[in-house]
Amino acid sequence: MRRRKSVKKGNKFIVIALLLLILVGIGYVYTAPEFERQKPVITSQNNLFWNRKDPLKVELQDNFGLKSFELILSDGTKSILVAKGDFKKSTKVEQLLIKYPKNKVLNSKAKKLRLKVIVTDSSKWNFFKGNRSEKVIDINIDTKLPNVNVLSNSYSITQGGSALVVFQAEDDNLDKLYIKADGKIFNVEPYRKEGYFVSLIAWPFKKENFKAKIIAIDKAGNKRVSNIPLYLRNYKYKVSWIKATDKFIDGKITDLALSNPDYSDIKDRLKKLKAINETMRLKNEELIHKYTKNISSKMLKDWKIKRFYPLKNSKKVASYGDERHYYYQSKNNEVSTSYHVGYDLASVRMANIRASNAGKVVFANENGIYGNMPIIDHGLGLYTLYGHCSKLLVKEGDEVKAGEIIAKTGTSGLALGDHLHFGILVQGIEVRPIEWFDKNWIKNNIADVFKEADRIIGN
Repeated sequence: MRRRKSVKKGNKFIVIALLLLILVGIGYVYTAPEFERQKPVITSQNNLFWNRKDPLKVELQDNFGLKSFELILSDGTKSILVAKGDFKKSTKVEQLLIKYPKNKVLNSKAKKLRLKVIVTDSSKWNFFKGNRSEKVIDINIDTKLPNVNVLSNSYSITQGGSALVVFQAEDDNLDKLYIKADGKIFNVEPYRKEGYFVSLIAWPFKKENFKAKIIAIDKAGNKRVSNIPLYLRNYKYKVSWIKATDKFIDGKITDLALSNPDYSDIKDRLKKLKAINETMRLKNEELIHKYTKNISSKMLKDWKIKRFYPLKNSKKVASYGDERHYYYQSKNNEVSTSYHVGYDLASVRMANIRASNAGKVVFANENGIYGNMPIIDHGLGLYTLYGHCSKLLVKEGDEVKAGEIIAKTGTSGLALGDHLHFGILVQGIEVRPIEWFDKNWIKNNIADVFKEADRIIGN
């Protein structure tokens, strides 16, 4: 009897031990990282466009590690395994590139396809089979390139200058549309009717060559590139050598340095000159480019511009595009270089500065070497800038009318005498103000271009 009781007691302990082991095992399975239960993620839109030339892209992710995948492509009647494989150990993110199969199993005329993506992870969950995800992606086949036609454009463009182009761009699935010129992207604005667009473009004055192309890309990746026919006029800008005197450095340069903590501790005269004339200048121009790069995406019905004449009875005191070399004591000791990207005009002290064309003030504040400076948006990516003002009479957000007094000339910033630094920018690029001073240039390169385009577009 004692022996039976002992056996029963022993069996009870064994059962309890087994239950504990099972509970520990279950706890381990449910908590151990290698038994995680999170399914892999398949990242892709549910509906894609495909030109069959470029590979489709599908991204797979898993928090523990990807194990294997299968890709099955179907035209609705027939299916084909286009790819399958295993991933390297510990791969958590992978982008799959899916190419259209070269064999003729699928119907080559099919406009709709379906891609089934199956992926498993390396978890030991599900009896060591891992977690599994599936996704079906609908694909629209589109092999047609967008249609692009130039309606009218400026006949020529001068180095440092501007030009206008009006064009047509059509595609049922148009995705991206812009102009690329010398690596710079110019956005375009819808014009008058659906499918028509317009843009001002600019040739940076420091670039010797220029070529502008309209780029239209649809959702399937089909790309049309169309050249804008422009006659190029190169221009040689002035090179100036300027003596940097101690009086100049200890005066204006030091005042600007002391006004900014980034430069206030510089004691060496030549380092101070370089810091203000180059480093501060570039930062100030970055701010200008930030406020002048935008263009509206709303439909433009018309756009008229008159010649700019911001300062009455004024004389030119400095040209646009000047390359300035500063030397100390002798020309063999060049200490700084900069470019003048505006047009300086002077008349009398604290003269009235007028907005020649209506627009919206997008900036009105102090800006380093440019001093007190308003910027006006005139639409179509065209902006005007007024530097060295003694007083600002407008604030950011104001709508100004043509002829309205917006500021007074002065000597703020890096100005030695009372004058106006007048700048014109096209989508963040400084251009030749002298073109926009000329009513004949505006007629030939802006008004007549719109007139010809309007004739083709119709009412």
